[in-house]
Parts: sequence; structure tokens; C-alpha cells
Amino acid sequence: MCVGVMGTALASPLYPLYQQAWGLQPSHITIVFVAYMVAALASLLLLARLNDRYGFLPVLRAGLVIVTLGVLISACAWDVPSLIAGRVVIGVASGLITTSASLGLTQVGNKGDMQRASATTSLMIAFGFGLGPVVGGVVAQWAPAPLVTAYVPSLLLGAVAIWALWTMSLPAHLQAPAAHEAVPLRLREWLPKVTLPEPRFARHFAIASMGAFCAFGIFSLYASLAPSFMDRMVPWHGPAVSGLSVGVILFLSAASQHLARTVHPKTAMVVGFATLALSNLLLLINNFVGSGLLFVLCVLTTALSHGLCNLAGMMLVNKISTPANRSGLISTYLMIGYCGTIVPILGVGWLSDHIGLARTLVVFCTCMAALASVLAVLGWRTHKLANPQG
Repeated sequence: MCVGVMGTALASPLYPLYQQAWGLQPSHITIVFVAYMVAALASLLLLARLNDRYGFLPVLRAGLVIVTLGVLISACAWDVPSLIAGRVVIGVASGLITTSASLGLTQVGNKGDMQRASATTSLMIAFGFGLGPVVGGVVAQWAPAPLVTAYVPSLLLGAVAIWALWTMSLPAHLQAPAAHEAVPLRLREWLPKVTLPEPRFARHFAIASMGAFCAFGIFSLYASLAPSFMDRMVPWHGPAVSGLSVGVILFLSAASQHLARTVHPKTAMVVGFATLALSNLLLLINNFVGSGLLFVLCVLTTALSHGLCNLAGMMLVNKISTPANRSGLISTYLMIGYCGTIVPILGVGWLSDHIGLARTLVVFCTCMAALASVLAVLGWRTHKLANPQG
């Protein structure tokens, strides 16, 4: 999972270099970023049920091959359309990898403890996403031809991961159906179908999914446009700095998920929403103050809120789902999260071209802080579910 999602955020510290090399506007960058998210969303809608039909391991293998191909296309990109093509391929693979690896972790290593499986899944996703921009940023800062060499580590690790998965075997009860036993998917089974929880869990699922929406949204702001607005907030510049800031958010998010893995999902969710509102208010203030210290606080609070919202969301999804609908609910949960990276960031890119990035940050942070505050209150007023154990 880590290697598979590493390539998804790898391009974040490279966007200023693409802007300089190709003369791009902020809206161009957000379109490139959103192209990946739209592809990932389509993958979740159309391909998630492949796990139920063929098992998680074949799907994970295919996802790793596809993501490595997408990274290779990105490394060879010569203009915006070719870069978008690479990002779309990576997006399709990301949807396959996150659902299949999440399902695999719940089946292989949790020993019946669903809360532990949820924490492990969220931690691996966050760590893998964070590894990409850090490695890519460091390579791009000092290596020649940064728009090519930054992708090399991900390509090499992808090749190793593909080899490792092809040598991996599963216990008999977890293996996919034999080829002659699998019924071919009919056309109507490929059409989008959203899996929903039982009505008694609808409120819990809605709040958890909106947690993913908000967490993905604030992270996507940093991943797509942080290099542009960081110039006014910190005295250090370059791909390594912007890549490290994005990576730190995800590494600290992973750390917070590890430390909070025994916390009740409701507590984690409410604290996550409250911290998310605070992080947006701090970024709003720093938009006018331009303090390096305040920017560090923005990153820390964003990381904590990202970790807690995603951890609590995955815990709740695993708790309210059954083995029969778990992969579908995970896909729906992630689909709503990806919408948080598409709609707000498209708006940010469009507004930036018309009113400037500074004013756009005011609008984004105000709306996100208000939404997180409302969700914190709703989460607090929602009754607790028992800790997930099976």
C-alpha cells in the first residue's frame, strides 16, 4: 500500500517547476491535481467490486502495475495533457490499491480486532502518501532534470513491490476464486453503484464521510498550492521545502493515528473536527501575518486533524459494515473523501485566477472552518457505538 500510493502525491513539490517550465496559471495546477482525483473517484465507483469478485491480491497486483505505468508516463511528460494522462493513470491505480489493500489488511493481519485493522490501514495510507512528496522534493531540489529524476525512486520501489506481490501466497480461505469458477462481470455490474450502510448507521456514516471530505480537502490545498502561498509565510523555498511540508502533514497524521488507535471513534472524530477548524483559522490569520512559526502551527494542527478524522472514519466504516458490504462501504467512504479534493480545489484554482490566491485562501479557510465546526457539534450529539472488535 505504501509504495502504491507513494506516486499519488509525488508531483506536489514539482508543481512550481512545471509552472516555471511551462508557464502555467494556478488553475492549470489545480486541473492537473483534480484530474488524478477524478480518475481515482471513477475507479472507486466502477472497479471497487473487483475485490469481491476476484479477491484483494489480484486487484492489488494490477493496481501496482498500473500506478508504476502512470509514474513512468508522468516522468516522460512534455506538456499539460501528457502530465494529466499520467495523473489519470495513477488515479485509476490509486482507487484499486486503496480499496484492495484496505480490504487485505482487515482480512490478513487483524486477528478479529477491527479497530486495530482500521488504525493500520489509515496509518499505511498516510505514510505512503507522505513518502512521495518528501522523496520527490529532495531529489528535485538537488538532482539534475528534476522533472524526470524525481520519479525514479517511485519507479524502482514500484518494481520491487510488484515482484514481492507476485511471490506472495495467501491462506486457502483468502484466495480468489479459480478462473473457471469466477462468473464474468456483466455490463450492468460495471455501472456505478454506491453502497450505503443500514439506515440506523446512516448518521454515523455521513459524519465519518464528511470527516474524510474535510481532511482530504485541507490536505489537497497544501498538496496543490502550498508551494505558491508558502513564499509569503516561510523564509525557505524550493521543492524540498514544499515537499517536506506536505510530507510532514502526512507523517504526523500517521503518528497521530498510531497514538490514537485505542481512542473511541466518536472522541477522535470530534477532536479531529475541532482541530481542523482551528488549523483553518490559523492559516487564515497567517495569510495576513506571514509568520514562519504560525505556519508551523498550521501544519501541526492540519496533521492532527487529518489523522484523527481519517482514523475515526475508517473505524466507523469497519464497525458498521459486514464482510459482504465492507469493500463497497470503504469505496463509498473514500469516494466522498475524494470529492473533498475535487470540488473545493477546483473552486480555489478558479478563484485564484480571478481574485488572487491571498483572497481565495480567506474564502477557503472561512468555509472549511465553518463546516468543521458544524460537524464537530453534530458528532458530539451523535450516540456512541461500541468499540469495533469484529
